Amino acid sequence: MRGVPESHTGWTFITNHARVLAAIAEDPTTRIRDIAVRCRLTERAVQKIVSDLERDGYLTHTRQGRSNMYRVEDGTILRHPAESGLSVAALLALLVAHDTEHREALPVVQASAHAES
Repeated sequence: MRGVPESHTGWTFITNHARVLAAIAEDPTTRIRDIAVRCRLTERAVQKIVSDLERDGYLTHTRQGRSNMYRVEDGTILRHPAESGLSVAALLALLVAHDTEHREALPVVQASAHAES
């Protein structure tokens, strides 16, 4: 079922900003709606996160017809002083690799989920 994300309480290791940026890094033409489903967030939350990432120089977009093409900016580093010098690209590579492995391990689940849509 699409729409309402599953609720979550408590803290997580990976922020929603990192999740959204990883989704965009994997597919620069992805739609806000698809990012929301993938990250289990509302579309409004994803729009705010994309705005934050653009404002702080991590992300840019260009219009292509009715769609956006996103670009993760090269050379950006993680914001927290404890991670100074660590690149966003390194974090994204790790997250995208994990997501790819996770999807490849569950092909039957994906096929049945698409059939229900």
